[in-house]
Amino acid sequence: MPVDSDVITAAEAAAYLGSHVETVRRLARRGQIPSFKVGTDWRFSRTALRRWAHRQGSGADPADVLIVDDDALMVSTLCRVVGWLGCHTRSATSGEEAIELIRARTPDVILLDLVMPGMTGPDVLEQIRPIFPDLPVVIVTGYPDSDLMHRAAQQPPVMLMVKPVDPEQVEGTLRAVLGDRLPKR
Repeated sequence: MPVDSDVITAAEAAAYLGSHVETVRRLARRGQIPSFKVGTDWRFSRTALRRWAHRQGSGADPADVLIVDDDALMVSTLCRVVGWLGCHTRSATSGEEAIELIRARTPDVILLDLVMPGMTGPDVLEQIRPIFPDLPVVIVTGYPDSDLMHRAAQQPPVMLMVKPVDPEQVEGTLRAVLGDRLPKR
């Protein structure tokens, strides 16, 4: 379920692609980029554009990142940042929901909140590690020195991002985990 609109303008598409807006419009007019016209300008599905751009670069599918946090604003922010980095995002607002999504389709990496009501981040890790022992997990928390962090660290591989996070920190962490799966910008 997208947390924000999937439709972007030509200027936003150009910024995402690192291109000039007129180049993006020309590609749209020629039918060389997934787009549709609204009024006098072009619009783009962020999802379709991301897939198109990734096919242009490497031919591989975008990395799948699962974002798990009980804070809707944090989920929205991380989805937006990770999406603009060229990854496919899915999100869960509880540990239980995360377990269901992981079992349905294993992500390439999980960005996991540490402190959540009900099932905590370490609880999620304890559930998934027997099934997915090498799945990379990045704990995203404002409590890096807590007992919960100590419990999470017992379930490697685990990395840490301390809240508040910034886009450069997210990009650097995902580059460390995903390597070449993260498109160059």
